[in-house]
Amino acid sequence: MKKLIAIVEDEPAIRDNYAAAFMREGYAVRTYGNRREALAAFSSRLPDLAVIDISLEDEPEGGFELCRELRTMSPELPIIFLTARDSELDAVSGLRLGADDFLTKDISLAHLLARVNALFRRVDALRRPREDEQILRRGPLTLDAERMQVQWDGKVVPLSLTEFWIVHALARHPGHVKNRQQLMDAANVVLDDSTITSHIKRIRRKFQAVDPKFDAIQTVYGMGYRWME
Repeated sequence: MKKLIAIVEDEPAIRDNYAAAFMREGYAVRTYGNRREALAAFSSRLPDLAVIDISLEDEPEGGFELCRELRTMSPELPIIFLTARDSELDAVSGLRLGADDFLTKDISLAHLLARVNALFRRVDALRRPREDEQILRRGPLTLDAERMQVQWDGKVVPLSLTEFWIVHALARHPGHVKNRQQLMDAANVVLDDSTITSHIKRIRRKFQAVDPKFDAIQTVYGMGYRWME
């Protein structure tokens, strides 16, 4: 079955251009002009990946709100912001909301397709790991790559795809310090220091929501982070 990509973009010509490119690549595509229309469709079926603009018709930051709502519906759904807004603040805001990538509309279609294909490879890699990595257990932590699910002491922790990769990279080798570049390589994204810090904070908060005493992720100042058992 073809993977379904949702495009949420209020400019019809741009929307149709992206849709045609994805369909040529072999994907199924659904397009939406605003947040409300997209949410109505997502409530009955989620796409396999969403490409979202920030400004949507009468909502200057409708894409940010849609990202928040999508994250509550599916922590692991791949989300890409594709926007004309190129400020660092917008990029950091989008990634902190849980998006997996932030691209500006001046990129080529070939580059966009490459980033989409890379995200799908990440999903496939999680679902088809080596036999000995199907389920990773570290004390109270259980990472189930087949279901893309994380549990702490039997309780589900809702991580995004990027957050899952970061935890996976840390927990595979407890006690080993992972620097920013190693975490970016594991998550297959390009993030600045403050965004990596934000991801780590979000991850900690999600674990602490199910266990207030959670302290398995240790900051090693000037070096990176490590998982402590």
